[in-house]
Amino acid sequence: MPSPIAKITAELFGTFWLVFGGCGTAIFAAKEVAVGDDTGTRIQVGVGYLGVALAFGLTVVTMAYALGHISGGHFNPAITLGACVGGRTPWRDLPGYWVAQIVGGLLAGLALWGIASGKPGWSREGNMAANGYAEHSPGNYTLVAVIVAEILLTAFFLIVVLGATDVRAPKGMGALAIGLALTLIHLISIPISNTSVNPARSTGVAFFNGNGAPGQLWVFWVAPLVGGIIGGLLYPLLFEDGRFKFAPVQNTV
Repeated sequence: MPSPIAKITAELFGTFWLVFGGCGTAIFAAKEVAVGDDTGTRIQVGVGYLGVALAFGLTVVTMAYALGHISGGHFNPAITLGACVGGRTPWRDLPGYWVAQIVGGLLAGLALWGIASGKPGWSREGNMAANGYAEHSPGNYTLVAVIVAEILLTAFFLIVVLGATDVRAPKGMGALAIGLALTLIHLISIPISNTSVNPARSTGVAFFNGNGAPGQLWVFWVAPLVGGIIGGLLYPLLFEDGRFKFAPVQNTV
């Protein structure tokens, strides 16, 4: 059984990788433009929404396989809360996991800000892949729309996580299913909220981004946590014969 320090460290590293890889792709590669040699035509060579969605999914897949056997591979306060509600993770682990996830996200945000600042003329305001609603939403979606989307998508994310790591599920495939689910979630909701479903991801870049993101951060704590509770309640009640079953932490990715 991994030690508490090992589990907390794994959550810190995994969350760092998620924020650095996912938000880093959005910051550095999503809108990259090249200029043609002949007429000066500008060519979009960035990865766009699809690339960013894949990047977030890949961060989860890679770190879940690398560290999931140590901490369970949550990398997300909403996942930890839902796993506790669903009986997969002991409640005593929640405070340490949350602290590690927030610190990991903030360290990733700091690293991204430091690297991005090395580009002449770059400004952090509005360019750190922060989440937002209204004028800070990529598609100008309202607060209500963002809250509904974040709750719904996080709840389904928890159902996928708990289902893919159920003792009855195919062995060794949980990380892949969870990473693909996160990719799909981003494909749906990048235009809505820039996709959170993860308070640590939102916190990691909000304060470096500024431009209204810190003031809207509460939404990306409240909505994902509510979604996590819903998903954590629904899976055991609907798919485990109405019983809350405890499973070892390492089975919760």
